[in-house]
Amino acid sequence: MDRLIYTAMTGAKHVFMQQAGTANNLANASTIGFKAQEHRFRAVEVQGEGTPTRAFVVDASVSDVFDQGPLMFTGRNLDVAVQGRGWLAVQLPDGSEAYTRAGSMDVDETGQLVTKSGRPVLGDGGPIAIPPDNHIEIGPDGTVSIVPTFGTPNNVNPVGRLKLVNPPDADLVRGDDGLFRLRSGQPAPVDEAVKVTSGTLEGSNVNVTDAMVNLISLSRQFELQIKMMQTADQIAQRADQLLSLNG
Repeated sequence: MDRLIYTAMTGAKHVFMQQAGTANNLANASTIGFKAQEHRFRAVEVQGEGTPTRAFVVDASVSDVFDQGPLMFTGRNLDVAVQGRGWLAVQLPDGSEAYTRAGSMDVDETGQLVTKSGRPVLGDGGPIAIPPDNHIEIGPDGTVSIVPTFGTPNNVNPVGRLKLVNPPDADLVRGDDGLFRLRSGQPAPVDEAVKVTSGTLEGSNVNVTDAMVNLISLSRQFELQIKMMQTADQIAQRADQLLSLNG
């Protein structure tokens, strides 16, 4: 009987976790640059004396889906989307680096180029400073140039270049803030092959239809696991009644 309970109990637990992951994907279906997550399960034998036939379910891995999301034209000069593979580098409060595909940027009150969440956008030499009273242009290679709104027209001056990186997917780990970091904790090197498109943003790569169907399927699976535990309880009660009668 405990074999059935082991399987049903651990199955229900991890299906519930997968439901939470799928619900989080759905909640971020409209989040710029969001990457979906997938949970993968497998059966594992219980180790120990007298339990060679018992098995339970474990969460084998939580993987990130790095497929590119849809590109949306905004026409805004401070919006960029990475073309194909690659990441924008941002600075964390502790001075370390993190990476994002959310390319909607602003200039804060101190003149620094920052993300919508206020994190400084890194250039090849650190955060990028933007002088006041200038129009900003971002080239395909990430070069940030300014054009004065007063004085000599069409006087284009580069002030920095976005740090664009492309580390292997297996080396990246997602943080609680939704940003990605290298597992080693070290900064990723600049990749000259990474390009960006100005005036465009990358949407979430969550497929809403697939996520909804998956959520319904997981709900049915959870109900099935709970019913299996209830059935195991009923069988145990019947067995106790039979033993009482025989006694």
